[in-house]
Amino acid sequence: MATALVTGGAGYIGSHAVLLLLERGWNVVVIDDLSNACEESIKRVEKLTGKSVSFFKGSILNEALLSEIFSAHAIDVVFHFAGWKAVGESITKPVDYYHNNVGGTLALLHVMKQHEVFRLIFSSSATVYGDPEVVPITECARTQTTNPYGESKLVIENILNDISALDSRWAFAVLRYFNPVGAHESGMIGEDPNGVPNNLVPYISQVAVGKLPVLKVFGDDYDTPDGTGVRDYIHVMDLVEGHADAWEVIKRTAGVHTFNLGTGKGYSVLDMIKTFEKVSEKSVPYEIAPRRSGDIATCFADPSKAAEVLGWKARFSLEEMLRDTWRWQSKNPEGFK
Repeated sequence: MATALVTGGAGYIGSHAVLLLLERGWNVVVIDDLSNACEESIKRVEKLTGKSVSFFKGSILNEALLSEIFSAHAIDVVFHFAGWKAVGESITKPVDYYHNNVGGTLALLHVMKQHEVFRLIFSSSATVYGDPEVVPITECARTQTTNPYGESKLVIENILNDISALDSRWAFAVLRYFNPVGAHESGMIGEDPNGVPNNLVPYISQVAVGKLPVLKVFGDDYDTPDGTGVRDYIHVMDLVEGHADAWEVIKRTAGVHTFNLGTGKGYSVLDMIKTFEKVSEKSVPYEIAPRRSGDIATCFADPSKAAEVLGWKARFSLEEMLRDTWRWQSKNPEGFK
């Protein structure tokens, strides 16, 4: 069976990917600097699957450590989740975001080339579309970002395209995520952000569990049905299934293969609050706040290319996504701590 290096494998999406790969019989090696993750997630994945993970604590900027990992393990493919991901924080720390996200990816690619590993599945983002001209968004839509986080993802995509055009040994899957939510059905692993969450759903769930007093809704004057921002939310387990499907393509076909991973449905912030209150039977108090810099009105996917080429389709409904979120949060009010 294949061996995967999962960068950022202790994080939210990475840990769910590790679980799926282990369940499918893969050998899994994880590197994570634990800057926005907890090693407890890996321990729980091992408990859930009854299988072990080779874990290395460190940054992908550390080429010596990466080289040690590639020397010790016969890696077939890298699932690349490591990266900072907060839009707002990227606006206040642009240099750090480019250094960590772009610099880390370059270090990883450099070591992969040295060890002749030419398969990589990259966590990109719908933020590369910026404020879209048309929705739903296809992979052919113009890319234009509104913040350094999105720009760091787009720069990496451009690097992968350049490398692939000049060296036919490489195969890349570029997966443009919409908004990952939910948790594994066991409630044992889920999203556990450091400090105050930057994303809507963990913020809602922390208000519902009593950890935070009130949800701030940033802007109610957008050109949307209820004035609040509309996004495409996708269950994290659907998302990681897309990665496993992408491997089936890149293991036999070189080049860059780009896919949207979303449901194709848009939900407003108020839709999310109402649905969460319904499934959790908890009140989520909120107050309207000014718009945030870098935010846009509406963003949802056209996922038909992933359906056609990968045979992939999101299965979970919004209620199921939020029910799984609540199961994780209510079982783990303090996250992994």
